[in-house]
Amino acid sequence: MADAEAICEAVTRPTMRFVPIKSTDQQAFLVLHGVREQWVRMSTRIINSIRGHLAEFGIVGAKGRLGVDAIIVMLRSNTDHRIPELARQCLMPLVDELKRVKREILETDRRIAKVHKSNALSKRLETIPGVGPITATRVIAEVADPASFKSGRAFSAWVGLVPKQHSSGGRDRLGRITKTGNPALRRLLVAGAMSMIIRARQLGFTRHPWLVRLLERKPTKVAAIAMANKIARMIWALMMTEERFNPRKLMPA
Repeated sequence: MADAEAICEAVTRPTMRFVPIKSTDQQAFLVLHGVREQWVRMSTRIINSIRGHLAEFGIVGAKGRLGVDAIIVMLRSNTDHRIPELARQCLMPLVDELKRVKREILETDRRIAKVHKSNALSKRLETIPGVGPITATRVIAEVADPASFKSGRAFSAWVGLVPKQHSSGGRDRLGRITKTGNPALRRLLVAGAMSMIIRARQLGFTRHPWLVRLLERKPTKVAAIAMANKIARMIWALMMTEERFNPRKLMPA
């Protein structure tokens, strides 16, 4: 009764802030992304399980997708005599399950691509460097009203990409990022920033001088967080307008 009374009193106050209500389409987008994350986690668990069991026999696969493919080929070919037949029979159902899970992930990605192509805002967000269909549709699903954020920095803080404040006496002291807010969206933005950094180092150049100067004086992971913060601010700016990404306007040299 006391909680109900406090809620009724709170909603009558003019300064009270309210959480924007998501539409049914946004909730459906969140279900789509949630199911994909579950399939990805399941794939990771199966791969780790197969690797762990094979390591007991001294078989260690290479890192990455190619290493997993090589292990699966070895199990199917029945040519490596280091694996007892009983162990092989037990691992083959996991291999078959992994194949099914990967097929579900691919089908979910196709659904996300279909949603992305049918949404004008999602296609505009994709023009931002480091933002793909998965990140763009996730932003649309999570953000009911971009106007509820006062600025791009407020949006970035909501995602969890701003440093903690330890300031007093007029002296600014910034710590690590808060890691509060939206962890799923933060992971996608950081992954997009890392892809930009990796591509810049592979090609030996980048179209973004700001990123080049940042990499010269900061470690890679710190630069990735800073880049993700900048991407988040650009996302908010494009959501508040009907513009497309303009590198000269939003990302000056």
